[in-house]
Amino acid sequence: MAQLWGGRFTKETDQLVYNFNASIGFDQKFYEQDIKGSTAHVKMLTKQGILTEAERDEIIDGLEGILKDVQEGRLPITSEYEDIHSFVEANLIDRIGEAGKKLHTGRSRNDQVALDMKLYVRDEVCELKTLVVKLLATLNHIMRENLETYMPGFTHLQKAQPITLAHHMGAYFEMFRRDYERLCDIFERMNYCPLGSGALAGTTYPLDRDYTAQLLGFAGPTRNSMDSVSDRDYVIELLSALSTVMMHLSRFSEEIIIWNSNEYQFVEIDDAYSTGSSIMPQKKNPDIAELVRGKTGRVYAALTSILTTMKGIPLAYNKDMQEDKELTFDAIDTAKGCLALFEGMLATMEFKKDVMEKSAQKGFTNATDAADYLVGRGVPFRDAHGIVGQLVLFCIEHNISLDEMKLVDYKKISPVFEADIYEAISLKTCVEKRMTLGAPGPDAMKQVVEENRAFLDGISC
Repeated sequence: MAQLWGGRFTKETDQLVYNFNASIGFDQKFYEQDIKGSTAHVKMLTKQGILTEAERDEIIDGLEGILKDVQEGRLPITSEYEDIHSFVEANLIDRIGEAGKKLHTGRSRNDQVALDMKLYVRDEVCELKTLVVKLLATLNHIMRENLETYMPGFTHLQKAQPITLAHHMGAYFEMFRRDYERLCDIFERMNYCPLGSGALAGTTYPLDRDYTAQLLGFAGPTRNSMDSVSDRDYVIELLSALSTVMMHLSRFSEEIIIWNSNEYQFVEIDDAYSTGSSIMPQKKNPDIAELVRGKTGRVYAALTSILTTMKGIPLAYNKDMQEDKELTFDAIDTAKGCLALFEGMLATMEFKKDVMEKSAQKGFTNATDAADYLVGRGVPFRDAHGIVGQLVLFCIEHNISLDEMKLVDYKKISPVFEADIYEAISLKTCVEKRMTLGAPGPDAMKQVVEENRAFLDGISC
């Protein structure tokens, strides 16, 4: 058992207790962050005269050797070590001897693990931002290519009003843009260095925490040592943001699943992102969309778990907080995988424009525009609403659409109707005349696409 404590104990830890307590099985995931933090710590100790330059160089060379050997597979991380910190320190001492024993000067595992977790999460936030930006770019491309692709808009899963595919995709662009901005907020708020907080109350060594923070790319050191070692707010914020990302992906997936059905046939999912049935040869299943929808629950569960874990913990560090890692790692990996696969599926998807347009022509999506036509000719809206309701009943009884209804039949219900009603309720007119964001439909969408492009061009992940 390789561990960093034991001097006041008179017998070995029970093996079951050791196994239950150990975190090497999962915290080995941030061996790079642990070595990076240790390197910065040693440089700071040397700057403050706590270590000599010779000791600094020897320790850093040893740490770099360990990093290289792990990366190249020559040094396996095994269960004989309690955690990643003991793995690094024990191997360092084996390699360089006495100087390696000075690595932990002015540091506790409490502020060390707080640092490692922050460095890891910070790196993952950057990767998540990149994936969200790629999805945003794909969405904006689809918008630009479909400014005049007509389709039905829905409320209550019933056809409501005609819209464009660009308008529909634009709604998801706004959702994922907010997701990107939330990730930016989390990065900014969490980007403070806990190293130097010790176990909970600092250290007697004259540490330069500002220098350590600078070396590690933080905005500065954290302000309260007790909070520093017990803070997992940034994990909760990230899991909350990822839950929202997954909720958006799940909503989108549900629509793609519906659109892919035989009843809708709005889209054709690329073969690379579909699977077949083991018994029904005609099937082409939207498995990626279904899995994204299903995996949303895993991320939700991670958020619920960390909230439950943290709710009863007194200050400062407690071993319960070791439970933050596995669920966070899993949620991050799940969200990254879903974002990457969903973007690939969306980028290769074929939108069946003719089917969408025909669907928009059915289901009375232009009924509101017929009412607006009457209002424009002096009919009170409430009366116009009732008149169009009668038109819809007539069409249902005769199995026709408003576009197919004869003018004489229009006039039987209201003499206000004239031949220009057909122009007023055409899909093109319905979309182009409707005001969205203070401008007629297509003009507004063109402006939005350009604003989206400028936003994406200004991003530096």
